[in-house]
Amino acid sequence: MKLKNEVSSSERLYKLFIYLVLGLLAVLILIPVLWVMVASVKETTEHYGSPWALPTHIHWQNFADAWTKANMGGYMLHSVTITALALGILLVVALPASYCLARFKFVGEKFLNTCFMAGLFINVNYIVVPIYLMLSDGDKWLKSVLGSGFLLNNHIVVAVVYAATALPFTIYLLTSYFATLPHDFEEAAYIDGAGYARTMLQVIFPMAKPSIITVILFNFLSFWNEYIIIKTLVTDRDQWTLPAGLLNLMQAQQSAAEYGPMYAGLVLVMLPVLLLYICVQKNLTKGMTVGGLKG
Repeated sequence: MKLKNEVSSSERLYKLFIYLVLGLLAVLILIPVLWVMVASVKETTEHYGSPWALPTHIHWQNFADAWTKANMGGYMLHSVTITALALGILLVVALPASYCLARFKFVGEKFLNTCFMAGLFINVNYIVVPIYLMLSDGDKWLKSVLGSGFLLNNHIVVAVVYAATALPFTIYLLTSYFATLPHDFEEAAYIDGAGYARTMLQVIFPMAKPSIITVILFNFLSFWNEYIIIKTLVTDRDQWTLPAGLLNLMQAQQSAAEYGPMYAGLVLVMLPVLLLYICVQKNLTKGMTVGGLKG
């Protein structure tokens, strides 16, 4: 009985330690976020006082200035367009590819798997210059043939590059999940007369919903926050996305000593990500763990 009490006490102390660490981490994460939100509704003069002081009143004009004068509204539209296009292209390519690699044996399957796994070790920041040079040379060739090029300053091309760079991780995650699903459901669908495509779309993909949601969220965060590729492949500042436009806004507002619109721009970038994470948090956790629980 004494041993039981000792074990119980040690478990309670361990749980208390874990909760304290998690609570400390939560505070460290929340304080900067809340501070930026508070700073976004302060007037310019209030930023010269204590950085922790609350605003005397909520100054919504900062968001209006960031949205219109700094063109954050246009940048957000570009971010939404490119992110949606990139996610659509990625899912159309990655879902069937992952399903085939996980469920079928064919010539070259191991080679393709090896290529995709190798892609996990390539950081897109290291290859953005070769991508730019390749597209620039392609534009020169198109101009000599058609009279005009369309590979640079093109949101569709940027979306294709985003999707291509996200393929290795996406296929790795989806293939690992599809491999854990039992074959009984597919066999039952084949007996009922369903073909490979119908079985994939109506049987396997609904079962893989948690993993697909996880892939969508991770890649949404990656595409939404990306700025190196967009600044390299799109030279027209009016066609930039939110992160690239935010860097431009920060440089402009710091030189003008107008910090309110700058922090308002930060909130505009953060808010969609926070809202999406809150909405799919449970599915995200399930998608990351359920594959390892199936057998």
